[in-house]
Order: sequence, then C-alpha cells, then structure tokens
Amino acid sequence: MATVTQRGAVEQRAQREEALPRLRCIHHHDIMGCTADGVSGNHLYSGRALGITEPGDLILLHPELAGQWDAIHAHYSRIGLSHTTEVIWELDHGHLARHPDYTISVFFFGAAEQAARPDLSWYQAVQYINSKNHFATVAEALGMPIPSTVCFDSVGDIGAKDIIAAPYPCYLKAAVSVSGIGIHRCEDAAALGEAMTRFAPGVPVQIQAEVPSRSFLNLQYEAAADGLHTLAATEQVLQGFAHQGNRHPADHAPWEAVDPIAEWLVGQGMRGVFAFDVAVIENRHGPSFQAIECNPRWNGASYPTAIARKLGIEHWLAQVLPTRHRSLDQIDLEGLEFDPERGRGVILVNWGPVLVGKLLVLLAGERETQQRLAAELQQRL
Repeated sequence: MATVTQRGAVEQRAQREEALPRLRCIHHHDIMGCTADGVSGNHLYSGRALGITEPGDLILLHPELAGQWDAIHAHYSRIGLSHTTEVIWELDHGHLARHPDYTISVFFFGAAEQAARPDLSWYQAVQYINSKNHFATVAEALGMPIPSTVCFDSVGDIGAKDIIAAPYPCYLKAAVSVSGIGIHRCEDAAALGEAMTRFAPGVPVQIQAEVPSRSFLNLQYEAAADGLHTLAATEQVLQGFAHQGNRHPADHAPWEAVDPIAEWLVGQGMRGVFAFDVAVIENRHGPSFQAIECNPRWNGASYPTAIARKLGIEHWLAQVLPTRHRSLDQIDLEGLEFDPERGRGVILVNWGPVLVGKLLVLLAGERETQQRLAAELQQRL
C-alpha cells in the first residue's frame, strides 16, 4: 500500500474532498464507553472532537462544557480553525439515530453506537481486534513481527510451567485495556505471581516479552469510503505506560510493519480512524519494528493530528499539561496562540478537562519552538 507524507496527506485529503462532496456529520466522541476508571476528567473528553468538525456538522458535548463554549469558540475563530457551532449539550447516543441524514463520527464503535446506527461488520471488527490476544493471533498468522506473546483465556489458566517459562522481564497485560491500565511489568516469577492476583478470575490476559526499545510510534489509518489511507506516524510521549502526548514528524514511519493487519481489518469491516502502537528497536544494522497492539478507534494522537492536517502544520508536539486554572477564560495565550501566517503557536485540543486542572495542547513549530512554547505556557498555566 502506498504511503504519504504529512504534506502529501493534506494534498490527498483535499483531492478526495473535491472528488467526493462532503456530507454533514454528527460527532459523538464521548469516551465513557471505552475508558479506564480513575482517568481524571474522562467524562469531559468529548470536547476534543470540536476541532475536527466543520460548519454545518452536529457535535454532542457534555453539558458541563457549556460554560467554556465562548472561550473555545473565540480561540478557534482567531486561529482560523473551522468548526461547527451546532452543539447538542448532552451525550445521548439516541441522537445518532435521530439524525439519519448525517454521517457519523464516533470515538469508539461499541454496543451503544451499534444500537443507534447498526453496522454489524464494523462493530464485530472493533470488538475482535480490541483484544490484545486477538491482535497477537492475527499478527502472527500474517507473519508480522511482534514481541514474544503467550495468550490466556483466563488469568487462572496461567500455570506453574508458564510462570517458569516466561521471558523475564515481561509484562502481564489484560487482553482488553486502555490508558496503560491493567499492564504490569514483571522482573521475575515472584512479580508475575503477584501481578496475577491483581486480576479478577476469568479475565483474559497475555504474557508478553519486554521490548528493548525507548521509542514507540503511533501509526494512524483511516478507512474511508474511497479506501484505506495512511494519516500520520507520530512518536509517543509516555509517562510510565500512560500516554501523555505525541510528536510529529516521527523519525520513522514503518507502515510496512502494520499494513498487512490494517488491510485485513478493513476487509473485516473496520471504518473510520484507527491506529497501531509500534516499538522501534535500534541495532547496529538499523532499526527494526514490532507491532504491539491495535487501537480500533480514535486515540490521543488522532485529535491533534486531525487539527494539524486541517491547518497544514508539519511540525508539532501534543502534550498534556496541568493547570491551576479551572476555566479557559482564565488562561492567557496572548503572544503564544497559534498564528496561521507564521505556522506556530499554541492550540487547545482537549480543552474540556480544564475543569479538573489539565489540558491537551498542540505546540506548533520546530522542536526549539515547541520547547519555548511549552516553557512559557507552563508558567501561565
């Protein structure tokens, strides 16, 4: 499958939109049906989809975000980021069914989405590949390089021989998990035995060898009406196992490492945006790559990627930052806000969690500019 650069993706997207008239879309990007307990402010994440909308679209937002509307609308208007102003201030999935003349854009096509706008093949594809165990099974069948992985239908199926044979250090992972929850690093057999006690009986898990890598990539695709397209390769910014941000462009874009499973997944009925996590393994003969898992949904990198593509931004860092403020109108972006003529500055991406003291921001510009913007913004936050 042919790949494209970020600039090429922008040109390709424009050509596709000229060839295919754009339909109005209804956006429902609440994450509560696919999230981990304990993620601060996760009920407020629907707001990050605002930057991907276009005038005439509909977007469903949590009602607690209504007080931030004037500030975020003014911010996006100043920086030239097109977006809808037609908001439904609730998260009832029934609206997807009540607007059948709109195409749908959802964070995760799960049971609620399937009930509202049935698409059985899409739903089944998401449910299947959302399991790390199923991902490992398909990847191995396709001959893709992945870390040594042993899958178990239940944590209780792990026996003494499995514990002895595990490739230490290794990870014990829940087959279905998000935000790094349910992932435990195990240095030895004692640690693996202890980690097993953290799972409820019957939970599917896997034991996976640790990858000797300090760099992990996020490779995003889009399954659209006119076929499968690459979107962006970004480098993950991690804190432990938790995703904290992404940088573009990445030093590597090994689409060939995951093209086979991306094409297989689309053949199963996958639609919309999805992505793969890939480890970069440096050695004297050059880098090699191992696929870790599939995110059959929008993910943390998807929203800044979409905004960057809309605005033609090539170099950017998306980063989660804490703030003492609890409202957008308390944050001073003067002199830092994105300037479309200069192509650099700060863009608010996931703005809703300001209510609990954090933001996901896009810092546009070369790395030196990113560092300067981050330092100045953190002083103001």
